[in-house]
Amino acid sequence: MTPCLFSISYAGFWGQDALSLEQFIRHAGELGYPAVMIAGKRPHLSSLDATPELLEGVCETLAAAQVRCDVIAAYTNLSQPTGVGCEVPHLEFQIAYVESLARIAAKVGAKVVRIFTAYEVEGQDLQAQWKHCVTAIREMCDRAAPHGVSIAVQNHHDIALHTEALLELLADIDRPNCGLGFDAWSPALRGESLYEAARMAAPRTLITTNADYIKVPRHRYRPELVNYERQSTDWVRAVPFGTGFIDYHAFFQGLYDGGFGGTAVYEMCSPLRGGGTLKNLDACASGYLKWMRAHHRAG
Repeated sequence: MTPCLFSISYAGFWGQDALSLEQFIRHAGELGYPAVMIAGKRPHLSSLDATPELLEGVCETLAAAQVRCDVIAAYTNLSQPTGVGCEVPHLEFQIAYVESLARIAAKVGAKVVRIFTAYEVEGQDLQAQWKHCVTAIREMCDRAAPHGVSIAVQNHHDIALHTEALLELLADIDRPNCGLGFDAWSPALRGESLYEAARMAAPRTLITTNADYIKVPRHRYRPELVNYERQSTDWVRAVPFGTGFIDYHAFFQGLYDGGFGGTAVYEMCSPLRGGGTLKNLDACASGYLKWMRAHHRAG
């Protein structure tokens, strides 16, 4: 299993210190990562900015840092907004976006573009939303294939979120270059068996993206009762890897037993215990490498 660091961790979106793409690649190499996953949007690698000269510079930076790029991350939401009908071609925009990232991936040596499905839209027919996802992802796969690139569907958004639903979606998409970007935190939060989910998903998994969290109980004061009312949904907070509630031993064992041994991506993509300083980000990124090499067959 190859450890890989996600550039979004150093993009500054959640108040953390930000590095440019070139700085991030060099930094990942200095931390000991053999591979990176690059966010396909600003401030890192937007298709709007990816001139031949910029991509050549990225390749040179990767080579100098002795780091390879395994994955480009697309940010998609394949639902059709309510109230616009077919007037605005939202899905076409995103298909074109993913196709452009597939071209970029081929230039920088990546074999995978990660995507999301869709957030469910209240009041819209679920079957229609499912069909939108299937149709769009099929075309993304078909357009990525000539570049030698596969599409990894991450279990992140509402449509096809459960592992069984995700595998059902893959069956409907029915493309050889479509697989999974399979996370542990989503099934863990929803109460799936991590071992069984990972073992089931492993044969179709292209990459796994890893982060750890704690659940923080929430209460609201009820003055008329002079008491507190327990809130049904906990606050979830990112913490250093191996210190949260997610059973990564079971998750990775399920992946191994199912036959997966590919890229394992570490991400810091929400406010993190300890803050967003470069020192804390580096400590967490280094901690993931140390944990993986101590507990699992990390390359």
